[in-house]
Amino acid sequence: QVQLVESGGGMVQTGGSLRLYCEASGRTFSSHRMAWFRQAPGKEREFVAGVDWSGRNTYYADSVKGRFTIDRANAKNTVSLQMNALNPDDTAVYYCAVANQWGSLYNKGTYPYWGQGTQVTVYS
Repeated sequence: QVQLVESGGGMVQTGGSLRLYCEASGRTFSSHRMAWFRQAPGKEREFVAGVDWSGRNTYYADSVKGRFTIDRANAKNTVSLQMNALNPDDTAVYYCAVANQWGSLYNKGTYPYWGQGTQVTVYS
């Protein structure tokens, strides 16, 4: 059974940092793209950051570019998201996801596997 478990969320003041972790179990995803999405109350789930199977190519939403960094450790079946310079607009539930072998990295329909989410709250 495939499971994705996120951790590292919490509350932080504006300008602060958090690092999110996602560990996959049940199978190996070293050949799959992985990503982080987020969903704020009353809003659609949106793409935040993605990484290819090798970890060498990364992709970011414009709203987080330069502040967030995604990386993966295939040996550990994990993906992380380092979030710096956080602001209240970053408040959301953050989800890690594993993509299928086709489809746009930015489209949530590309991802058959999702974690349960971890809450990130940024206060001013």
